[in-house]
Amino acid sequence: MADVKAPVRPALAGPLREAAVAVARHASGLRVILRHRTATVGLAIIVLFIAAAVLAPLLAPYGPFEVVYGPDRGVVRLSPPGAANWLGTTNQGMDVLSQLLWGARVALAVGLLSALGSVLLGTLIGLVSGYFGGWIDEVLMRLTDVAYGVPFLPFAMVVTSIAKPSLALVILLVIFFLWRTTARVIRSQVLSLKTRPFVWAARAAGAGHGKILFLHIAPNVLPLSFLYIAIGVQTGVMLEAALSFLGFGDPHVQSWGIMLNAAFQAGAMRSAWWWVLPPGLALSAFVMSIFMLTRAYEEILNPRLKAI
Repeated sequence: MADVKAPVRPALAGPLREAAVAVARHASGLRVILRHRTATVGLAIIVLFIAAAVLAPLLAPYGPFEVVYGPDRGVVRLSPPGAANWLGTTNQGMDVLSQLLWGARVALAVGLLSALGSVLLGTLIGLVSGYFGGWIDEVLMRLTDVAYGVPFLPFAMVVTSIAKPSLALVILLVIFFLWRTTARVIRSQVLSLKTRPFVWAARAAGAGHGKILFLHIAPNVLPLSFLYIAIGVQTGVMLEAALSFLGFGDPHVQSWGIMLNAAFQAGAMRSAWWWVLPPGLALSAFVMSIFMLTRAYEEILNPRLKAI
């Protein structure tokens, strides 16, 4: 009996130990990021945007669609920045600063939900496709190829024209567009990991497919999934802004893309710079901050990038 049981303990301990080491290595990634100067700047900007989004009801002087009235009870239209309205007003008399703060909430919601949804779906498909292979891999990868062949903006414009535009619909469209890359990358990692000795040992110890897939393989691909969550937030915000700028966003919410669309429709892209510049700079700063953060995280995953 001793000869039979002896190999079982190392077989179970090996994959568990390797998974624990992988989780511990990437759990300390925050400390490494904080020592990275560029990533620290990016993280600070992201925290600033999160604070603005969470505290928007307290910080915004007006509601997202509230009209500003002057002392004479007249609508304050296209007023440049001043003491009363720090970032000026729009052609309809709405406060630009308030719209910017409320737009941060929409950007954060769309970015996080679309990124989490797409990475969850892509990671699951990549795990199943790479592990089982055969006809399952063939079907899932052909579906991925079909998804790759669908251009986002034309497809999203057709869908939003047929259905009622809403923020939930925009998030679903972004998820449909983003999951495919995560699935391909995770699948390629699983194809390599499933031939490792610790997977063979777990299989020899009697572990089922589900246990091998989610307990032994998944922890080793999660760092890549975390990276694609950050990239997904960035891409989701940009796609929502692009769709809203083209006039296919949710008209009942105030987003940065909606602000730019309203300025374009009013012909104020050049005349009212205070209306156009804040959402444009906010989008640029948010996207750049995510890039700074992901660059540092990539260096954690692949230290050889530090020499580039």
